[in-house]
Amino acid sequence: MKVMDPLVDVIEVEVIGEYRLRLAFEDGTVGDVDFDEREWRGVFKPLADPAFFAQVRVDPECGTITWPSGVDMAPEPLYAEARVHQRNGSSISP
Repeated sequence: MKVMDPLVDVIEVEVIGEYRLRLAFEDGTVGDVDFDEREWRGVFKPLADPAFFAQVRVDPECGTITWPSGVDMAPEPLYAEARVHQRNGSSISP
């Protein structure tokens, strides 16, 4: 049986570069996630436009990031990536 990644809600998001986000999670983890190498297909195709990608926001009901088109991303892989590129501090803003 595979161990599931913890489900930790995203509570803050900041655009820190083209296709780069800094995410804060409810457990205090803050880390950067880089989408630069990602191929945007299907419902994610609008995210290929950097200006649209930068319209990201947190949906507190879903506990993850979302865009105006309604597309969102599962928080588990975001959390795993943020932990690899973790930052000091418990929030994005000083």
